[in-house]
Amino acid sequence: MSIRNFVLIAAVLATSPVSAHVLLEGKQAAIGGEFKAVFVVPHGCSGSPTTKLRVQIPEGVIATEARPVAGWTVDTVKGKYAGEYDLKGAKTSEGIKEVAWSGGKLPDKTRQEFVIETYLAGSLKPGTALYFPTVQECEQGVSRWIEMPSDGEMHLHSHEGKWPAPAVRLTKP
Repeated sequence: MSIRNFVLIAAVLATSPVSAHVLLEGKQAAIGGEFKAVFVVPHGCSGSPTTKLRVQIPEGVIATEARPVAGWTVDTVKGKYAGEYDLKGAKTSEGIKEVAWSGGKLPDKTRQEFVIETYLAGSLKPGTALYFPTVQECEQGVSRWIEMPSDGEMHLHSHEGKWPAPAVRLTKP
């Protein structure tokens, strides 16, 4: 393979969605406790600046609180949980189901962190992955980081799919 072809292939891979997707900074979290979900956005959509990030909150993630990002507006969508959860001795059956940051402009190839502080219900199963489907909207284009493995297996930070959802491995308390 010539150097020119190698450089061309490397450039294509470096700009493909698989090479740099929205991901969770931490690789694991303990059930029955607090979890700080740090979503890292390392790029725009095919060169276009990011203008909105929406994160779906999975079942079992409760007491959600989104942290502000300078220059961005944060909005939440509330709803009922599939069941009732114990939160430090109190029962809760509804809360934030989606968080969206918008109004900012994150240039391509500029890294930004978006933070959600939560509590992971004790009823979640250790040894499994918890996926946070995420949609990244840009001035031109949209990247839907929503793919989850169909086999039920854990594929954290895998490049198996083209649009992998950010995920974290659940551990015992």
